[in-house]
Amino acid sequence: MASARQGFRLILASASPRRRELLAQAGYAFAVEAADVNESEHEDENSAEYVLRLAEEKAQAVFARHVTEAEPLVVLGADTTVVCDGEILAKPKDVADAKRMLRRLSGRTHEVLTGVAIATSVGLVSGVETTSVTFSAIPETELDFYCATNEPMDKAGAYGIQGYAARWIPRIDGDYYNVMGLPIARVVRLIEDALANSQQP
Repeated sequence: MASARQGFRLILASASPRRRELLAQAGYAFAVEAADVNESEHEDENSAEYVLRLAEEKAQAVFARHVTEAEPLVVLGADTTVVCDGEILAKPKDVADAKRMLRRLSGRTHEVLTGVAIATSVGLVSGVETTSVTFSAIPETELDFYCATNEPMDKAGAYGIQGYAARWIPRIDGDYYNVMGLPIARVVRLIEDALANSQQP
């Protein structure tokens, strides 16, 4: 059911509990449907193009399942990655990979990019949000402790800013919620743009 206040049905095309929490925090009523898309990088694709493509593919894949529905439908797709020296640091394959990523980020500044896409009956609106994140040096003992937990394993760059890794992050430049995986202010603007487009004659 669409929210009476919203006037449309919203579906989050992601199983991420962090995105679910942030979207609810922003006051939206929504359903959750994970999108099954191939997240491999394309050759000669930069990080912004990568996250934008995946966000769009996720939104389109879920929208296609509901294309015959009569009520106004909005599908939100998102994809987040960490970039350091031009290298995309996606979710780690294992503990060794998580340690490699975090050693790379230790004592340096990197970027977090989230592609956001909104699919409606008239097409897509989308964009990329970028936040710079500065890490202090990570002691090896803390790195070992952190990587022995499950926390790094399902996160781009092997860390979550809202978890234990916050102790290593003295500064960010940009949207904090983007680093969590969903830049809420950007999402709200894109949903408004998508709805405005769908109401045009």
